Amino acid sequence: MKRFHTLVFFLLAAFVSCALPALAAASGGESAPVSPQSQACIACHRIYTPGIVEGWLASRHSKVTPAMALSKPALEREFSAAKAPEGLENEAVGCFECHGRNPKAHTDNFEHFGFSINVIVSPRDCAACHPVEEAQFSRSKMAYAWNNLENNPLFHTLVDTTIGVKEISDKGAVVIRKPSAEVAGNTCYGCHGMRVKVKGVKRLETPVGIINVPDLTNWPNTGVGRVNPDGSRGACDACHPGHSFSIATARKPYTCAQCHMEPDVPAWDVYDESKHGGIFLSEGSGWNFTHVPWRPGVDFKTPTCAACHSSLLAGPDGNVIAERTHDFGSRLWIRLFGLIYTTAQPKNGDTTIIKNKDGLPLPVTFTGEPASKYLIGKDEQARREGIMKSVCNSCHSGDWTNGHFKKMDETVKEADQMTYAATKLMLEAWQLGIADKTNPFDEALEMDWVRQWLFYANTVKYAAAMTGAPDYTSFKNGFWDLSYNIQKMKDEIEAGKMLKGIGAPAARLTRPVEKTATKEKKTARKTTSKRKRVIHKKYRRKKDKR
Repeated sequence: MKRFHTLVFFLLAAFVSCALPALAAASGGESAPVSPQSQACIACHRIYTPGIVEGWLASRHSKVTPAMALSKPALEREFSAAKAPEGLENEAVGCFECHGRNPKAHTDNFEHFGFSINVIVSPRDCAACHPVEEAQFSRSKMAYAWNNLENNPLFHTLVDTTIGVKEISDKGAVVIRKPSAEVAGNTCYGCHGMRVKVKGVKRLETPVGIINVPDLTNWPNTGVGRVNPDGSRGACDACHPGHSFSIATARKPYTCAQCHMEPDVPAWDVYDESKHGGIFLSEGSGWNFTHVPWRPGVDFKTPTCAACHSSLLAGPDGNVIAERTHDFGSRLWIRLFGLIYTTAQPKNGDTTIIKNKDGLPLPVTFTGEPASKYLIGKDEQARREGIMKSVCNSCHSGDWTNGHFKKMDETVKEADQMTYAATKLMLEAWQLGIADKTNPFDEALEMDWVRQWLFYANTVKYAAAMTGAPDYTSFKNGFWDLSYNIQKMKDEIEAGKMLKGIGAPAARLTRPVEKTATKEKKTARKTTSKRKRVIHKKYRRKKDKR
């Protein structure tokens, strides 16, 4: 039976090899030569999963061989290897070329109708043609997104507290149960990724009969920090969805919006309301999202996420404005979100190695002292900020750009001060026993504190960085909420003090601005009072005469 299936597939492959040019033409372009192995894959999958095949036929992978990619001028290449992978020089990058790579490294490898196939295509597999991009990504915070959440005890506690099932015990207490892997994969770890392991083999009934495939944990998952069965970190298709792997899709902000949205990471929401976002939504349908290098003013009129953080940008004369990078934090000098306060960017994408002065796995203490040994220095910060300003200066004057950065710096600073005020209140509550810091995230007061830095301060900082969305800095999860939340926390603490019989009620946190009673003001008040007495006497005399 196995031999029969293999024979059928090769007969289908022979048919597909003749039909591929017509298929490619229907998908809007010519095709490159396709290997016999990939032809066999297409023969079956165009019948049973046609969406996958059509996606691939529309991709650049189906139209360009590695040799063709290498023949382009260096600035126009999306192929960073010095030479083509052996044996693949003159064939399209097809099904087998990706799913058949490095079989010995993949625990998810299995025999599939005569071929040795991996379920997951990992960044290490993509490195055959894109080694520079894979190396950049592998050291980034995104590649460590699962690790930084799972293996940081503080963040892990926040995750379990947030998504864990809540039950009420017989004594009336709220009990938090650990969330299931399925819930984890649909919540925080849907973006951060999960560790995918092979736990055995399972039998699947398919239209072509029963087949045995690896039984994977935490699958499916395209989280950006996924740990793959070959030990590599990341999922290229988090941004370049399979099987088209489109650079245009990755360059558009909708891709980033899968994870970077309010309330905690409101990048898309701020962009959507900003001047840049308004122009993109109005005019972006006519822009060129595939040209390499990407040219401000020629291919696009306002930046998207990729323009600022990743893409190779060049001027009309070919001068490079910003080099391509897949370490998405490498142009950033400060770290705005996900932390209590703003800090310099970490030196290492693995942030679990950080320990602050208080022994916590955070780059700053609750009182604002940075763990400097783990963070980039002033010179590196200045270099990165210079790159970002160069991106801005491709459309704006230097004075405009400097003004924007000054506004951002001051706004971020004051948002941090608002977080510091809330943290002082939280520290007081823990010290007095009004809240229990064993789990710093599970009580109402603690949730208010988390809301202060994770939602409101983050929103203000994003809006300040992505200029043109003042409602987000003001009333939409902005300074209004920062102010209200501080007063709410203060009132909750005062109520807790009364219940515990601790001291006299304190004055309200917010007070009217004191009016200075200057000599002139006192004189004015006396004059006004004197006039009132005179007017009153005149009125009394007139009344008496009547």
